[in-house]
Amino acid sequence: MRDKLGKCTTSINVHKLDKRFLSYNTLILAEEGSGKTNLACRIRNFAIDSGVATLYMDFADSNEEDIEIRYKDEYFNYIRFEESEEFDAKFKQLISEKKHIYMATNPNYFSNKRDIRSRLSQVITQQELIDNYYYFFHDIENLNGFYTKFEDFLLYMLGFMNLKKYGFTFLAQPHSTFESQQIKLLFTYLYLGKCSNLNYFNTAKLKTLSKNKFFFQYRTAHPTLAFSDIKSDFVQIDEYKIEE
Repeated sequence: MRDKLGKCTTSINVHKLDKRFLSYNTLILAEEGSGKTNLACRIRNFAIDSGVATLYMDFADSNEEDIEIRYKDEYFNYIRFEESEEFDAKFKQLISEKKHIYMATNPNYFSNKRDIRSRLSQVITQQELIDNYYYFFHDIENLNGFYTKFEDFLLYMLGFMNLKKYGFTFLAQPHSTFESQQIKLLFTYLYLGKCSNLNYFNTAKLKTLSKNKFFFQYRTAHPTLAFSDIKSDFVQIDEYKIEE
């Protein structure tokens, strides 16, 4: 089980993922080069080792040959989203076999109108996916126009919260969207990477974080009348390399 995430820097503890983590919604906010992909790989490995299928959406719409080698393990199944019967058939087959899916996706397929739900949102809210898959959303390059389409995506997430069996991990660069209290409440497990932009998460601690070092926040498992207490620590993560 690849459950070791890293070492806590304020204690002697080793930070490990556990079964409860699979029901978390995780937000990884960090600037380019801070280690978002490295962290996501480790979360993906834990989900795979736990017997949970994964759907990884790459919003940079990457060609297969351009994807990082660490994703190209024995569980790598590449597909590119398009509005076609050919895509629907191939995607349906992957889901029926509970394959781990890496889906290159152009965010322009999301709708930018509140009353129109995109075909992309409809595809990723299929009940079989919601019942069996842990989701990853990777806004790899903070693409121009992504957040103009974000409302459709956000409406999907709000619906997803009421239906999900497993959680999801959303990777993004800092953006004012994530300062919203409503957005923050969607995520019960929060990573804040190196964020030096004056407008977003501009604290002295976060500005000085080195690569693969994250500020870790999580809600305790103890039930409360409102939300469980939030605990925090700093975690140093080793660079993940695919085993030869």
